[in-house]
Amino acid sequence: MENRSYVGESRVDLNGAGNNLSSVHSYDVSNTSISSNGGDKQNQPASTASSSKLVIVRDKWGKDVEFMLSCIAYSVGFGNVWKFPYTALKNGGGAFLIPYLVVLFIVGRPIYYLEMVMGQFSSRGCVKIYDMAPAMRGIGVGQTIAMFIVMTYYTPILAITLRYLVASFSVVLPWAKCDPSWTNCIDSDFAGQIISNSTVPPKASAELYFLNTVMHKNDSLFDGIGTPDWRLTLCLLFSWLCVAIILIKGIKSSGKASYFLAIFPYVIILILLVHACTLKGAFNGILYFLTPQWDQLLNITVWYEAVTQCFFSLSVCFGGIIAYASFNNFSNNVYKDAIIISWLDTFTSIIAGCIVFGVIGNLAYVTGETDIQAVVQSGAGLTFMTYPNAIAKFEWLPQLFSALFFLMLFIVGLGSNLGVTTSIVTAIRDQCPWLKNWQVVSVVGSVGFLCGLVYLTPGGLDLLDVLDYYGAKYVTLTLAVFELVTFGWIYGVDRICRDIKFMLGLNTSLFWRICWGIVTPLVTILILLLSFIEYEAFNVPVGYNVLGWFIYILAILQLPGWALYAASRLSSKTFGTFVESLKKSFRPLSEWGPGEVADRTRYQEEVEQHQATLPRDRNVSDFIKRRLFSKTS
Repeated sequence: MENRSYVGESRVDLNGAGNNLSSVHSYDVSNTSISSNGGDKQNQPASTASSSKLVIVRDKWGKDVEFMLSCIAYSVGFGNVWKFPYTALKNGGGAFLIPYLVVLFIVGRPIYYLEMVMGQFSSRGCVKIYDMAPAMRGIGVGQTIAMFIVMTYYTPILAITLRYLVASFSVVLPWAKCDPSWTNCIDSDFAGQIISNSTVPPKASAELYFLNTVMHKNDSLFDGIGTPDWRLTLCLLFSWLCVAIILIKGIKSSGKASYFLAIFPYVIILILLVHACTLKGAFNGILYFLTPQWDQLLNITVWYEAVTQCFFSLSVCFGGIIAYASFNNFSNNVYKDAIIISWLDTFTSIIAGCIVFGVIGNLAYVTGETDIQAVVQSGAGLTFMTYPNAIAKFEWLPQLFSALFFLMLFIVGLGSNLGVTTSIVTAIRDQCPWLKNWQVVSVVGSVGFLCGLVYLTPGGLDLLDVLDYYGAKYVTLTLAVFELVTFGWIYGVDRICRDIKFMLGLNTSLFWRICWGIVTPLVTILILLLSFIEYEAFNVPVGYNVLGWFIYILAILQLPGWALYAASRLSSKTFGTFVESLKKSFRPLSEWGPGEVADRTRYQEEVEQHQATLPRDRNVSDFIKRRLFSKTS
């Protein structure tokens, strides 16, 4: 299936298709029982059976705006709500916004635009897109492994969010009062300064509710994993049912859902922002969040955190953007989409930070705490402990604002999970086009549900940190370097610019060329090196760290594995030496190009004409100049 696979929703006869098909690709069925007219191959005339080819029509978004809304729903997720505010606070407050915006400008947006361009131009997912350089197909396979790891823990977080959403409809918020079995506890609905003579400060009931009632959390993984909570298991099942129902009919149904998933959260965000700004002490919290600590700009760690946050906030180099763009109409203006989405993602992060720290400012005010940092917890703690603790102290309708917050969180998480799952489904169907969409979605959802149960155990959150660190962060940053090198130098910035000219009629400016070819790859390499330099093993049983490194190595070994496979395939077909075949495997396949037959034929003619007039590079300097500065007109 290396050279002939394609994915789509429907199958039609090549002879009856004509040249009006959108994003079609032929699939050789001479060795299968599938025929182009729906009959049994054995009952067909020999001449018809031997020449039968199946044409696969790739689904398209119903409207161009559905693509943009789906990308918004995919990119705006948990990281905007809980990770960005805490990361900004920890790294200089308002001063963090400066390196973040710089990084967004030279790293985040260029990669976002590049992946949109390549996905739309080729109508291929994150694995099949490496028809441009089959030797590098391991990048897409490795990214799919990383996406699978993310998928297994993203939905369990949705399940915890859903548990809180349901609990928000109680007459009294269940985390507002201490359970009689809890020791050293203070009610979260108590609005006042806590005075304690104990050497161990009391814990808020919201914190103990999350740790003891919801997660039944162990102190560490040294105490074992445990068994999943049955309530969270039901919430996980419901979350996966939501994902499956939306994706079961493919991109058509998820496109329709994007109107709600992308727009409605901003209605809730606006309500929460207005309410947060009216709380006593909110201004102090927001000011604490936004006030720059200028000395932090000279700290390399701040810049490292800015790049990492930008990377994972926009969800680039995971494969989701490429998968979504592959369902675009060929002439859709992705340049406009990339600019809008990247800025909207940043705007959402800042607004979410104002909401969270407005509420935290109110929490500090009612408890008499002068140090806002003292009431802030990171990650899941910020969402499921600090924020509920603050909501419980609201003077009126705490249930309403709790329900709004967790509904917003569930919706943005669902939108992100759809992008993650779509990327995996697309990668599978690109390689196995005979599988129906509902079959792949059902299997992926079932496997995701079973794997997700482990994160709902008493030790699940600690395991989540380990697998996210090795299987998502390290794998993605490493493969991002190879992706950028493949796109920018093996395939070539110059050819990407010609592809954009062919597809959109736009000339690519020097800014994008320099970013794609030099700045963005170098910054990504630097961040990857820093992440390895600052590596510290988790304080967990050694087997879990070994498991993390195993996942990382498994994903990275896809690179040499698929390169050797591509070279051996070519070697068996051309009867050349292995080294010659290896070199050829870094060049595009013969069928590389736009999905539509007419566009691909015209494109290949232009490529041949360009190569015929291409001067030979005399040295490395000529090669670099041609890659970065050659004209597209």
